[in-house]
Amino acid sequence: MALRIYPSFAIHAGEWLKTEIVQAHGVSINDLTEAFGVSRQSVSALLNGRAALTADMAIRFEHAFGVKAETLMRMQARYELGKAREHEADLAVRSLIAA
Repeated sequence: MALRIYPSFAIHAGEWLKTEIVQAHGVSINDLTEAFGVSRQSVSALLNGRAALTADMAIRFEHAFGVKAETLMRMQARYELGKAREHEADLAVRSLIAA
């Protein structure tokens, strides 16, 4: 029996926050912008997966909803690394250490 390897499940932290936290609590983008002191555009871009989660924004979500900033940052890092791995073969890099 051959072992099948599946890519890691990775989701953009903003998209997860949108469905699992923001919408689940009935909070609007306007509510977030007022509570966080940030622009509507930045919140919208994050929640729709067009912008990466920053450490500052992760801390804001931690204070507002109790979800750990570290957890959110790990989620974002896994997502970004997964996206980079999709085109890893296209990267032209030579080793700098002797084999």
